[in-house]
Amino acid sequence: MLIIRSVRKTLAAALTFVALTAHAQVPGSAIDVQHYNFALQLTDIDNTIKGQATVAIKFVKDATSFNLDLVKKKSTGKGMLVSAVTENGKTLKFEQTDDAIKIYATAKQNSIHNYKISYAGIPADGLIISTNNFDHRTFFGDNWPNRAHNWLPCVDAPADKASVDFVVTAPDHYQVISNGLKIKEQVLPGHLKLTHWHEATVLPTKVMVIGVAQFAIDHPGDVNKIPVYTYVFPESKEAGFKSYAVAKEILPFFINRVGPFSYEKLANVQSKTIFGGMENASAIFYFEESVTDPGIEALMAHEIAHQWFGDGASEKNFGHLWLSEGFATYMTNLYLENKYGADTLKKRLAFDRKKVLNFEKKRLTPVVDTAVNGQYMQLLNANSYEKGNWVLHMLRRKIGDGLFWKGVRAYYAKYKGSNANTDDLRLIMEQTSGQDLKQFFTQWLRTPGHPSLDVAWNYNADKGTINFIVDQKQATTFNFPLEYTIDGQKHTAIIKDRNNHFQIPAKAAPADIILDADVNLLADYEIKTYTDLMQKDKVK
Repeated sequence: MLIIRSVRKTLAAALTFVALTAHAQVPGSAIDVQHYNFALQLTDIDNTIKGQATVAIKFVKDATSFNLDLVKKKSTGKGMLVSAVTENGKTLKFEQTDDAIKIYATAKQNSIHNYKISYAGIPADGLIISTNNFDHRTFFGDNWPNRAHNWLPCVDAPADKASVDFVVTAPDHYQVISNGLKIKEQVLPGHLKLTHWHEATVLPTKVMVIGVAQFAIDHPGDVNKIPVYTYVFPESKEAGFKSYAVAKEILPFFINRVGPFSYEKLANVQSKTIFGGMENASAIFYFEESVTDPGIEALMAHEIAHQWFGDGASEKNFGHLWLSEGFATYMTNLYLENKYGADTLKKRLAFDRKKVLNFEKKRLTPVVDTAVNGQYMQLLNANSYEKGNWVLHMLRRKIGDGLFWKGVRAYYAKYKGSNANTDDLRLIMEQTSGQDLKQFFTQWLRTPGHPSLDVAWNYNADKGTINFIVDQKQATTFNFPLEYTIDGQKHTAIIKDRNNHFQIPAKAAPADIILDADVNLLADYEIKTYTDLMQKDKVK
């Protein structure tokens, strides 16, 4: 997602929960959710929702009880109150705590059971019930990172992925968009309408959503038989249909470079949530003003890239969020490089580098950050986005374009519909490139900071050499290639020590020396006088 700053089953198959197989689960958990069916009733009278969740659960060990995440109704009046839990019509004992419901049910390892949870309440978060800029009422799911359990009983963690159905009953003046395919729309008495969406591909709860509003809907075309839709507020129809149509250009780039699109449609939706863009699988939500935003192409590229990275191949836990956000950021840059040229990539990388360096002045933490203690919003920072993007860029330069893309495709092919961590990506890239990448991944992803350099040079006319000094000032010494250009000729030096001295032959004093002209290194540097650095190194 991006924060505002200025992605055919028959009906019978859809309802056959026990036949589905999910491919991920929370480590150590007794349960692995296979499928959710959320039947929801929405009204214009107030913000209360009524829900009936049927959850198909596979038990990975014997159990006499299990928990699902669900926020309990509080004294504020917001939260969910469970009225009943049943299995095959049999009433089960349950207990609600502040953030969970404990269900007492005996189950054997590898058995699959369907539990029905009836509940109601006003969502404290997760389902944003509000009005848009045109003063029309809207309902938008907004689950990232673990806010789904404010309105849905679920395992609210990225490592438990499941298929999902949303069956929404709402006043008939609304249209409903959700994950997957719309398999039913039925007019009901009392000016109501039932809309049923089914997503067969397993998803983490962070990208399971509904959007309910008055929409103008466009179908600008198909990509590889995948229908692409635009959902915007009617007042934004002219601008939104035009600006969102760029999705048809973006989707083929990622299909061709990364792998097949996992979902049966792509809907781009104008919405009312807390993020600038949110990568909900096959139903991406964008902020209201996005329809006229000049950065819409980059925003859409970012969110569409997430359909592969974050939705398809998801992080095992949020400490590895860069596998989602860093990938989406760099894939956006690569899309724009492909369309507009290498200079566009350089400009964007230079801008991203500034964001990383400024962020690290305020907070010095590694990209792989497991110390946030559940405060996952803290991870929406330049480490996860821009630095993760930079690490992928440097990896691309290290192993070469061909092997980089081969590794990306192999990583996605192995982990789509499942979860990965940073070491999983490293192993794939090592197998693909034939290189040992432990040091590279450790220094750039598990070590806080970046190379901060003092650089100096002079020309020795008697020896016909240019003498260089490159000193690393940061706490931990890095190993990296430093590119430099002398009068238009490119050179590379491997910098691996605290103090680095080297020389190259030159017939004359250089007119111009430029460091990192192609913007391939995440570092900052100061140019010093040669005498001063020589003296400093001698003192050390």
